[in-house]
Amino acid sequence: MISLRYHVVSIAACFLALAVGVVLGSTALNGTLLSGLAGEKKDLGSQVSDLEAQRNALNARLADADAFAGAMGPKVVAGALDKRSVVLVTTEDARPADRDALKQLIGQSGASVTGEVQLTAAFADPEKADQLRDVVTRLQPAGSKFPTAGDTGTLAGALLGSVLLLDKTTAKPQSSGEELAAAIGGLTDGGFVKAGQAVNPAQLAIVLTGAQATGDSAGDRAATIARFATQLDRGGAGAVLAGDAGSAEGTGALGVVRADTSATSILSTVDNVDSSAGRVSTILALKEQLDGGAGRYGIAGNAQAPAPGVGAPNGN
Repeated sequence: MISLRYHVVSIAACFLALAVGVVLGSTALNGTLLSGLAGEKKDLGSQVSDLEAQRNALNARLADADAFAGAMGPKVVAGALDKRSVVLVTTEDARPADRDALKQLIGQSGASVTGEVQLTAAFADPEKADQLRDVVTRLQPAGSKFPTAGDTGTLAGALLGSVLLLDKTTAKPQSSGEELAAAIGGLTDGGFVKAGQAVNPAQLAIVLTGAQATGDSAGDRAATIARFATQLDRGGAGAVLAGDAGSAEGTGALGVVRADTSATSILSTVDNVDSSAGRVSTILALKEQLDGGAGRYGIAGNAQAPAPGVGAPNGN
């Protein structure tokens, strides 16, 4: 009996020793892991600090470059659009600050703004497409020819191009004042546009948008604006579609245009209009349109150069 108890006690002691060993071993292992994690945390913290410092330095350089562009912009564009006229079309997400800065630069280029038209959210809403198509078809000026394509962006671009832009050859109105008033009034009554008090035809157009579309039907809405701007370009001496960098993405209006070679062959795009440099590029792109050229400008990966007449960073 004593022998049995001895063996039981011995076995229990062995298990206790093993348990203590496991605990001590795991404690040592945990200590090693914690020490390693602490070291990695310190390294990551150092990397984050370095990246933040690099970001701050880059932001400072960009701010300096933009300040320089803002200061030199009026001199760069002076006389580029002398005695020309520009109509400004904005989407509902375009920034008022970009619009106002562009208007000022247009004046400094020697051109005049003949009017402003804002496209509402309903304009690009797929659920309103049939209603917009009906309004546009009803408002078609006598003698004008609309494209056979049935999408609303193209049809609306044809309508506004015929009333907002002068003939590119004669520089004379393509429709009567009554037809212009009817087109703007009908689109306004339908909830598709908002217009300034006085809107007159111009030789050139800027379509100013914001960033990329988001949410339901983002691609469809971006495509409507892209097709509108492309068809508007066909209606006069030239047009530029300008937006923020995000607008050059797949669900941005510029991104849709840049993915279509038939559109990029006639319509110019600028993807950094939220900067002084981008606004200068927009004015220079209008001048290029007058001369029969077109291009993709800005800082996005699908831009061909920062501005007209400036080589791409890689020399291509």
